[in-house]
Amino acid sequence: MFSDSSFSRFARRSLARRNFLGKLLVGGPGAVAAVTGTGAAGLWSGAARAADFRVEITGVGATQLPVVVSSFRDEETAGLPVSAVIRADLERSGLFRLINVDLPMNERSIVDLAPWRARGVDALVAGSVTKLADGRLDVRYKLWDAVRSEELLGQSKVVQSADLRLAAHRVADEIYRSLIGERGVFSTRIAFVVKSGQRHTLHVTDADGEGGQIALSSGEPIISPAWSPDGKQLAYVSFEDQKAVVWVQNLGTGARQRVANFRGSNSAPAWSPDGQRLAVALSQEGQTQLYMVTPTGGAPQRLTRSSGIDTEPVFSPDGKRLYFVSDRGGGPQIYRMPAAGGAAERITFNGNYNISPAISPDGKLLACVTRQNSAYRVVTQDLENGTFMALTDTQDDESPSFAPNGRMLVYATRVRGTDVLMTSTLDGKIKTRLLSSGAQMREPAWGPFGR
Repeated sequence: MFSDSSFSRFARRSLARRNFLGKLLVGGPGAVAAVTGTGAAGLWSGAARAADFRVEITGVGATQLPVVVSSFRDEETAGLPVSAVIRADLERSGLFRLINVDLPMNERSIVDLAPWRARGVDALVAGSVTKLADGRLDVRYKLWDAVRSEELLGQSKVVQSADLRLAAHRVADEIYRSLIGERGVFSTRIAFVVKSGQRHTLHVTDADGEGGQIALSSGEPIISPAWSPDGKQLAYVSFEDQKAVVWVQNLGTGARQRVANFRGSNSAPAWSPDGQRLAVALSQEGQTQLYMVTPTGGAPQRLTRSSGIDTEPVFSPDGKRLYFVSDRGGGPQIYRMPAAGGAAERITFNGNYNISPAISPDGKLLACVTRQNSAYRVVTQDLENGTFMALTDTQDDESPSFAPNGRMLVYATRVRGTDVLMTSTLDGKIKTRLLSSGAQMREPAWGPFGR
C-alpha cells in the first residue's frame, strides 16, 4: 500500500496523471488554486468555441466496403458540406473505404449501377440540400447497392439550419445500419474537458468533436465526466469548492447539484445501467474506498473495506458487477466484485500497472491503460480468455471510453506536447485525431444512444 506522497512519485504526472492520482488524492489542501468556479446556467446556451475542430484520419482497415458518397446538390449554399461529414463518419468507423469520385448526381438521378460494380464499388450515395420557404433545410439522399443492383434507402429530413450537422450524422447512421446491419454512433455525443490557460471547460459535442456546447466553465479543474444511461445528465468532479466534489448536471436545463460532498476527496462517479445509483470513490473514512450514492445525494453506502486504495468504479452492462482499480496487491490493478459489495477478484495480470477500466456494451471486453516501460497505452482484454491487445503506440494515453455500439473507443493522449482526443477501431488500425487550436483536451466520455 502506498502513502499519499508515494502516490505522487508513483503517478509521475501529478494532476495530469488524472485517471488514478487525480481521482483519488488531488482534493487535499493546496491541490488547486483559489479561483472561483463559474456555474453553468449562463453558459449552456452558448456554442463551444474554445476549440476549433477538424478531423484527421489515419490507418487502413483490413476489410472495408468500397463506397462512393457524391457531393450533395446545393450543399454549398447551406453552409455545411453534408457529404463531407458523411464521408468522414463512415471512414472513421474503419468499415468503409471511401472512393474519391464526385459526379453531378443527386437522389433523383437515374443510376446505372453496372459500371459502378465493374469499378469495384459496393454502394453509392447521392443527395441534395434544399432551402425551404420557411428557412428550414430539406436533406434528401438515396443509397444504392451496386452489388445487388438495387436501391436500399431513400430518405428526406427537414431540419433547422442549426441541426444540419446532426442530420448529416443521422444520414451516416442510416447508411451504416443498412450496410453493416447494426446501429451507427455518428449522431451520439462525447463529453470532454478543455484546458485553455487557467480555464477549464466541460464540453458536450457531436461524436466527431464538432459543434456542441459548454456545460461548465471554471477556473478550477474538472475531471471524470460520466453520462447517465439516458444521456440527459452528466456526473463529474469539480474543484470549484476547493476540494473534489461530485456533481450531477441536467444537460437540458443546466441545473446541477452536489451529490457527493463529504469530508476528504469525492471522485470517480459511475452510473448504474438503470440510472438509479452512482458508484463513487470517497476518502471520508481515511483511505479511499468505493461507495454507492443516489443521483440526488444522500448518505453513501460503503462497498469496499480493503487495506489499499480503491477507485475508478465502472458497472458491468447488466449492473450486477463493479470493475475498479485497487493497489491492494501492491500496484494498481483492475478487480471485479458484486455491485452490492463482497469479495473481489483480480482481473488484470499483464504488467504491474493497469488503470482506467472501461467495459464494452456487450460486457465481453475490458479497455484500460497499462504501463509499458515508461509509456502509458490503451489496451483491451478479452474478459473470457484474458487475451491482451495493444491499440496504441503513443506514450501518454488516458481515459478510454467505448462507443455505445462497442465498435470504437475514444481516449486522450499527448501528441507533440499537446493533449488531444483520439478515436480508434478495436483492432487499432483506424485512428482519428480530433484537432484543436492549441487547446488541451482531456477526460473523454462517449455518450449513449438515444439523442
